[in-house]
Amino acid sequence: MDAIRDTRPPSRGRAALERLFRLSEHGTTVRTELLAGLTTFLTMAYIVFINPSILADAGMDRGAVFVATCLAAALGSLVMGLLANWPVAMAPGMGLNAYFAYVVVLGMGFTWQAALGAVFISGLCFLAVTLTGLRRIIVDGIPRSMRIAITVGIGLFLAIIALKSAGIVAASPATLVTLGDLHKPSTVLAVLGFLMVAVLSVRKVTGALLLSILAITALSFVVAGNAFGGLVSMPPSIAPTFLALDVTGALSAGLLNVVLVLFLVELFDATGTLMGVASRAGLLAPERTGGGRGLDRALMADSAAIFAGSLLGTSSTTAYLESASGVEEGGRTGLTAVTVAVLFLACLFFAPLAGSVPAYATAPALFYVACLMLHELVGLDWDDLTEVVPACVTALLMPFTYSIATGISFGFLTYAALKLLTGRARMVKPVVWVIAALFLIKFVVTGAAH
Repeated sequence: MDAIRDTRPPSRGRAALERLFRLSEHGTTVRTELLAGLTTFLTMAYIVFINPSILADAGMDRGAVFVATCLAAALGSLVMGLLANWPVAMAPGMGLNAYFAYVVVLGMGFTWQAALGAVFISGLCFLAVTLTGLRRIIVDGIPRSMRIAITVGIGLFLAIIALKSAGIVAASPATLVTLGDLHKPSTVLAVLGFLMVAVLSVRKVTGALLLSILAITALSFVVAGNAFGGLVSMPPSIAPTFLALDVTGALSAGLLNVVLVLFLVELFDATGTLMGVASRAGLLAPERTGGGRGLDRALMADSAAIFAGSLLGTSSTTAYLESASGVEEGGRTGLTAVTVAVLFLACLFFAPLAGSVPAYATAPALFYVACLMLHELVGLDWDDLTEVVPACVTALLMPFTYSIATGISFGFLTYAALKLLTGRARMVKPVVWVIAALFLIKFVVTGAAH
């Protein structure tokens, strides 16, 4: 009888998880989802250190931003997992935090409190278009070729991030980018990590990406001078940034343009990322039960995360490209995202330990995922140049301009122009014309997409 009582709680727990996340329906298990969540977390844990550093340059309290970053990532990922049941993790976006600190605050001279107010307002706009269904209409109006291009472009964007983190590519005044220093121990370890990921994946070893990350991290202590930062620490106070936003200041004339920029970048970066990762996980397939409802809920979770992040005291929270690494490990449900949320909460107390994983240890996994995402190119209709050319423009400009939003904007402009000039305007859905017109106006007024 004791043995029976001992085995019932785990059984009930697994049954509860099965009902909540529909694991069998998605062809996954609790172990696979937990492993995928851990992999995703390790590939994006850098944000809890980089985001406070960037926003501190804008005058914000570094410790408070650290806590806000962890909480925003945890809350966003939790809502995504429970509401949408998608394996997509959330955290403050890298490009958006740089725009927040270096353009809005340091460049334009606004206070960080007013900048947080702008994030808050953009989040409300984002939530409004989601609640009214306008965001879904925009997503449904994107042609298949552009959907493919977004997925491939995100893969290429992920690749250049990984190569930069690994030290394989470096800046060059003559050619913009060039080969990095291959003699650096960190770069050598990154190359070994990629080979390890590829070999283990070919051999169908479960947890290939995670094993590579852990192996390279262990080697980094021996040959790359990586220092173990400790085990635990109490989290700092969030008081300096919590509810410190200045909405009134954000409504000033100068920040209205900032709100528009934040809204546009959030709309296309987040939607593009969601579509790319979900496509890789097979969640957008027509035969997937509840696929449409899942996308609606994912869009809602993404919208709510921006709103919550501004209240906590951080720049816009968004869906993370690194979620693709967890998907590649087999993550298919919200349990992956919930796992990420729990780990971000734990990171509040184990920040030194989480910081021991260097960027060049996660770069091989990201680059391998990027390689796999290029497979989507086979879905293009290569005989129709009015579909292929805009798709290529979209995919190529994302990494070369280091902006998902810029790639999407140029892609839509090219798509609309080619269809119009080749007499195929009737084939274009209205939403494409609206999006192209908005980006054209933005380029004419500011000369940039962001």
